[in-house]
Amino acid sequence: MTSSRPGQARQLRGGPAPVRGTDLLEVLHHAAREARRRLNAVASAVYLLDERGGDLRLALAGGSAPSLYTFPGRMAPDARSATARALASRRTAVLMDPDPAAPDQKQALPYPYAACSGPVVSGDRRFGALTVLRLETSGRFSPSECAALADIGTRLAEALTGLVEDGITVAAGPTPLLAPPEADVDADVVTPGWGVPNAPGSAGMSMMYPLRRLSELLNRAATMEDIVKAAQRWVMSPLGATALVLVSESEGRLWVLGHSGESTSLTRSLHGVGVERRIPAAEAFKGRPLYVSGASSPGAGPLAEDEPRAQVCLPLTGDAQFVDLPVAGSRQVVAVCCLAFSGTRGFPPEERALLGMMAGLLGAAVERVDLTAQQRAIAECLQRHLLPPRLPDLPRLTTTARYRLAGATSKVGGDWYDVITLEGDRAVLIVGDVEGHGMESAAVMGQVRTAMTSYAAEGHRPTTVIDRTRGLLDLLGTDLTVTCCVVAVDTLDGTAEVALAGHPAPLVRRPDGTTGALQAPANVPLGVSPAGACQGREHTLQAGSFLMLYTNGLVGWHAEPEICARTLLGSGGDGGAADLEQLADRIDAEVCASSQRHRDDAALLLARYEGARGQDEPRVSGLHIQRRDLRGVRTARTFVHDQMGAWGLQDMSDALELVVSEIVTNALIHAGSDVDVRLRAFPDRVRLEVRDSDTNPPVPSPLSLAEEENAEAEHGRGLMIVEALADAWNSSPNGQGKTVSLDLPI
Repeated sequence: MTSSRPGQARQLRGGPAPVRGTDLLEVLHHAAREARRRLNAVASAVYLLDERGGDLRLALAGGSAPSLYTFPGRMAPDARSATARALASRRTAVLMDPDPAAPDQKQALPYPYAACSGPVVSGDRRFGALTVLRLETSGRFSPSECAALADIGTRLAEALTGLVEDGITVAAGPTPLLAPPEADVDADVVTPGWGVPNAPGSAGMSMMYPLRRLSELLNRAATMEDIVKAAQRWVMSPLGATALVLVSESEGRLWVLGHSGESTSLTRSLHGVGVERRIPAAEAFKGRPLYVSGASSPGAGPLAEDEPRAQVCLPLTGDAQFVDLPVAGSRQVVAVCCLAFSGTRGFPPEERALLGMMAGLLGAAVERVDLTAQQRAIAECLQRHLLPPRLPDLPRLTTTARYRLAGATSKVGGDWYDVITLEGDRAVLIVGDVEGHGMESAAVMGQVRTAMTSYAAEGHRPTTVIDRTRGLLDLLGTDLTVTCCVVAVDTLDGTAEVALAGHPAPLVRRPDGTTGALQAPANVPLGVSPAGACQGREHTLQAGSFLMLYTNGLVGWHAEPEICARTLLGSGGDGGAADLEQLADRIDAEVCASSQRHRDDAALLLARYEGARGQDEPRVSGLHIQRRDLRGVRTARTFVHDQMGAWGLQDMSDALELVVSEIVTNALIHAGSDVDVRLRAFPDRVRLEVRDSDTNPPVPSPLSLAEEENAEAEHGRGLMIVEALADAWNSSPNGQGKTVSLDLPI
């Protein structure tokens, strides 16, 4: 509130800036206190139109905590509230029970108070409205009470008119002023279980503490798991709840977002239930909190047609109580928080008001996390289509890759990897990193990757590939820089030519377990004018060596990249016996476990050089199955049968045919993508690999599991057969999906 009347300035409690003169404050405070006392209210507030005559802003509020905290700080003149209606109609407006939300709006109205508001109007001057809150159980506002509030509002308007005529600006300040409970003993409400006995105001202040701590944790929440943990600590524990389940609604069904406490049975009763059943949890999505007894638990059954949507009459009876709390986002209810309590329990109005405030905080957090998840899904989808759909293999060079989005961002990055096969049993391995995150980085990455793939496919040496791509990047006119590592491998003699453009050198792990870098001149990143042509260097690989190409996001910038990378590459144990996919999984898990490293996108490309011609070469064959190929499983079985026969391994054909049919069926049904099948025959074993685009791992699901556990493992019951036939199998997620692999001994 501001004033232009000359006078001594003083700092007011609750206001961040000094106010000249005290007349406006005294007038508002006197009117609010009189209204609260005459109408036996728990809180009162004065709303004033802003200086441009638009929204109503809260100028002053007084009463008990937490009721006075339920007043909105600002509201539109056409809002569905008693305050806005009173000003618009110039008559007293009563809101005994919040209006039912429209079915398509799902607005949450969680507070257990009845509101009465009188206009603050004098002639042509419209100042705002005076509003009081009273418990719903206190009964309706009588005509005499409404008349009394209207009289107080009229006298307030006359007093404000006098201030305006004296040159004082009547408007709400930057923050509302709150009258402490000590100023109004009648407004101090004692809530059992909260605060210090016989200490006025202690209960309300104690109830605000978990609200503040909940707000702090939710502000830092990045996942739905973080939200559930915050709710468990500062909603469940302070209120003594035994279980918490957070559910969303999508496509006409309820879906559990998270749960805590003794929530197994409650989760089973809610997950996947159709909203047409009108169970309390589903009804709460209409915007009204429900307080129900054990006989009407959230999943017990539908409400009767004549049963009220909001059961707010207390005390409740039965062995347990349940609260179904609508969790509202910016525009509508985004979830429902179901709380379970053991034994008979009542919910005083102050606790219901506290739950409403907590629901508001949860709603903002759920909406933010859900939006972040959607943005991340879009980024992952875009990144997936910018990366190669599959990695080709040569008989003597096996490859695999991993890609991870940054843990602290949902934006698409500029990291990429690629493998290009050439004539003469040669292959080119590429890993690169475009500066920054966002659409420009992704666009530049797509252009640079396409250029490098084209130049490499033409047979150019790695240094030439970098030089030509540098010239193309200059024509694009971008300010972003690009680092990359290009390695050309001749699988016939083990020659590896390395060229770098400001990128970490690739690492090699030799058959004896030692690691080292394939050093080459660093050169400068693409996008920076070089002093001369790109320089490279040749190396010779030993049979059984592992190559590791990576981006800085894999190791972070806080330590020497080569030292960290060597540590990761050495995590797979003995180099001769380690499996390529398992090694990639170990490195990927190590990166995810380190919050320091996972602040940037990470790309990893691993290759195993099997050896030159003349040694025991692994036999390799592959099959590609279209996503909608109805005969895909039969084709896969035929492929395995024919290939085993060609390799003289007919005795293994039956087991492999059964295994491949189960895995391919699972991939075609649940991944909904193209499927790649690859067979590799080693001297002592045959390896089967099936790749698809779904990153979720298949989970074998014995029928003896509990219903809730089976819901989590609904895919992959056929993998019980795979487990019975194979000594070991592995599922490895990557930037493009996953690879399910297994070995059968010969």
